[in-house]
Amino acid sequence: MGKAFLQQLRNEFRGYNGHKLSQDLMAGLTVAAVALPLALAFGVSAGATAACGLVTAIVAGLVISALTGGYYQISGPTGAMAAILGSLIGTYGMQGMFVATFLAGIMLLIAAVLHLGNLTAFVPAPVITGFTSGIAVIIAMGQIDNFFGTYSEGGSALAKLASYGTLGFRPDLATTAVALFVTVLMVVFPKKWNAVVPASLIGIILATAATMLLGLDIATVGEIPQTLLLPDRLSPRAVDWSAVPALLAPAFSIAVLNMLESLLCGASAGRATGVRLNNDQELFAQGVGNLVLPLFGGIPATAALARTSVAVRSGAQTRLTGVFHAVGLLIMMFALAPVIRNVPLAALAGVLMVTAWRMNEWHAIRYMFSHRFKGAIAKFAVTMVCTIMFDLTVAIVVGVGLGLILMVARLSKLQINYERVDMSRLKNDDPVLNARYSNAMVAYITGPLLFANISVLEELPDRVAGCDTLLLSMRGVPTVDVSAAQTLQAILESFRERGVDVAICGLPTASMTMLRRAGIVELMGEQAFYWSVERALLDPRPRPENAQTVQRV
Repeated sequence: MGKAFLQQLRNEFRGYNGHKLSQDLMAGLTVAAVALPLALAFGVSAGATAACGLVTAIVAGLVISALTGGYYQISGPTGAMAAILGSLIGTYGMQGMFVATFLAGIMLLIAAVLHLGNLTAFVPAPVITGFTSGIAVIIAMGQIDNFFGTYSEGGSALAKLASYGTLGFRPDLATTAVALFVTVLMVVFPKKWNAVVPASLIGIILATAATMLLGLDIATVGEIPQTLLLPDRLSPRAVDWSAVPALLAPAFSIAVLNMLESLLCGASAGRATGVRLNNDQELFAQGVGNLVLPLFGGIPATAALARTSVAVRSGAQTRLTGVFHAVGLLIMMFALAPVIRNVPLAALAGVLMVTAWRMNEWHAIRYMFSHRFKGAIAKFAVTMVCTIMFDLTVAIVVGVGLGLILMVARLSKLQINYERVDMSRLKNDDPVLNARYSNAMVAYITGPLLFANISVLEELPDRVAGCDTLLLSMRGVPTVDVSAAQTLQAILESFRERGVDVAICGLPTASMTMLRRAGIVELMGEQAFYWSVERALLDPRPRPENAQTVQRV
């Protein structure tokens, strides 16, 4: 991995000059403008602080960007990651979250060493769409208090929602007005302007200015420490070590989500730039970044598609774009801290509500439902519900498991078509052959012979009753399992007892090997196996019983 990374750096900076440096600088500052409101919002959404989200974006931008597997990758706090942190922080506190992040970093490093970067290819697209939509719902539900100025209790979004039944739901007019203003602005803001100045940044600036000028009594971000080392950071003395085993599951969820987000983001950006992501190097970078972040007081980070897309569109040339974006955020933190502390939480809630809506892969959802892909809809719906009700790990396991079950059910379908033999179609004028096959049938078997479809195979004797010759065309049988082999052997033995002449045609090599191991070739004799139905029908040689070693045609 080290040599590949060095070669990647050489290719990336070959011919680097002042022009490319200026492109990286401008792209980095553009990304910083997009990242600032998102970093503040995701810090709050995670159940931490806006300052925590800002420090995460800066440290991740410096560390992960320097080691990334693709120059275009921009990492930081994301909505998906923030969504799974609320219940974690609510249950184990900030120190528990720091430990889980550190453990997730170790898991990502192990994944990089074991070359597990390609495992994401085994997660079906509807499952990814489902947990993305589930996370979007969690983000939106988690921002109800900040959006309406209400109060709720509970560690999860569902628990908070349920608490309104006892605590009451009484929106604050000023808070709701600010949140709605930012939401509407982001929705109606022209796309061509958004490419220059992000609507989220404009909305937060205007909402902050209005709050300060009008003296609105609403909740704000609060103090922004002018240091990268936040007071609340990973401290071995503050960790409840007895709770560490219980943190392995949420750490695994963080690591899995990081892999999915980072590698899918890299795959998308790689297609746009023509430069393929080095998956193992990316996992290594993410692992190191998430090991370091808790030491500064940050939340877990991952590659962010929105910021990466902005970097690509802004003309990023090298990984210095991510570094410049982090430096830009650092300057903003020191220079604008007195202003940032007055940013209304309602404004950030408005940004997150729109972000949650846009997170949904609406084109994929519409495609599934408009074409009525029942399996895809089931995987999408089950994964989304599990994400909301349980957590990401359960959702992924259930979604992938359901996908495997549906795939097995679909692939195990067995079809047998029956047809009377018509020798005239072969233009045969041999009276002996015509007489031999005057009462013959062909059974065309398509699909794997598995335990799941034995019942279809068992119908074979009844469907060909009355014929004296049967040709089994098995070219469409890619595999045979033990249960099906035993069933087929019993059927062939019954045909033999009834005096039915049986030939097996077009059997693929893998299936032939299985029948040989099962003893069916020995039972039938090599002469009973042909490459095609046509060759079996035109073979003038008889197929005597117990013909064991005749040369295969």
